[in-house]
Amino acid sequence: MPRLVGMNHIALEVDDIDEALAFWESIFGPLELRGRGKQMAFIDMGDQFLALARGRTQPPDQERHFGLVVDDKEAVRQRLQELGIPVFGRGLDFRDPWGKQFEVVDYADVQFERAPGVKRKLGMEGLEKSAAARREIAERGLDTPGG
Repeated sequence: MPRLVGMNHIALEVDDIDEALAFWESIFGPLELRGRGKQMAFIDMGDQFLALARGRTQPPDQERHFGLVVDDKEAVRQRLQELGIPVFGRGLDFRDPWGKQFEVVDYADVQFERAPGVKRKLGMEGLEKSAAARREIAERGLDTPGG
């Protein structure tokens, strides 16, 4: 049987590509794009990407959400406050202008590890995992010898 081994990208529908890129840049600063056309834009995240596709057709999501991993969750919280974007939920959740819900998670607290080249590209070389994340990584057998 084939196995799921990760995600390459997530595609999100938006009403307007320029507005969507401006929204993401307002939170995360200048974006590196893998590509851009009239109907789509691809925001680079190392070895993954976020695809923005023009043509939102469904109403705002109520419970469905996307989890975004960031290098500094509290900096995102502060930036959202500065922009007047409401934060809700038990952690750090917000909605984009088209009603999609995002949950922000700190890299230190998740079990996945970025490869050294990706960490270098994203400027993450010095980031450490929390004790809870290291324990979860070890319990799942995902740690590497000497890592």
